[in-house]
Amino acid sequence: MFTTYIWHQYDLYRQKVILFVVLSGILILGMTHNSTAQRYEYKRIYDEFYDDKIVHFGFLFGFGSSRFNVYHSKNLGSGSTTDSSVTIISPGNFAFQVGGLVNFKLTDRFDFKTGLNIALYGREVNYRFNNSPDFPPELRESTWLEIPLLMKYKSQRRGNSRMFLDAGFKIGIEANVRKNAASTKRLDTRTGDLSLEYGIGFEQFFKYFKFTPELRFSHGLTNMFIPPSNNNAYARDIQRLNAHTVTLYLMFE
Repeated sequence: MFTTYIWHQYDLYRQKVILFVVLSGILILGMTHNSTAQRYEYKRIYDEFYDDKIVHFGFLFGFGSSRFNVYHSKNLGSGSTTDSSVTIISPGNFAFQVGGLVNFKLTDRFDFKTGLNIALYGREVNYRFNNSPDFPPELRESTWLEIPLLMKYKSQRRGNSRMFLDAGFKIGIEANVRKNAASTKRLDTRTGDLSLEYGIGFEQFFKYFKFTPELRFSHGLTNMFIPPSNNNAYARDIQRLNAHTVTLYLMFE
């Protein structure tokens, strides 16, 4: 009888222990879940089927700096003290672009980007002569029509953002040019250019659109310099001019 009573008491105690352990486990799991939920709040994925589309359209604005890379000829500094350049430089000037873009999906990682941009450049060349240190600079304010042809490699999308790299070429055609009065018939450049381009950026998805900032570098491959018919001091010391532009693009798709 005593043995039965002891066993019964032990069985009740064991049940209480098991019940306590189970309830404690549920409480701990509940607290852990609430803590995790507070730490990792649900983040809505915008336009999650965006990559299923083959073609996307958008527009862009670009703000940057543009200049000429100046390559001197062997004549630099070899003339007389009155008509020979001492230095020739091209400082960076503000550049602005606006245009449309088209993005074609090739694979899950690669896209092809193109479009048509209108670019405003104010590239200048500064001279310094021995006897004329304050000589006015050459300034070419021009409007260009540009067509970029870029291959884009994009990373895996993480939530509403991802990184990308792109590289390719850009075709440029000068639509019109305005020279300042001091530079008439002293320096002339070509009206077409082919540039090597590469950049890095990221895509941020929002509810109604995708915002894409990108920093892109452009190196002209065409020699823009046109030698003048008369061998004047402003052009004879130049052998080659290549356009160079750094642009921050703000794109919306």
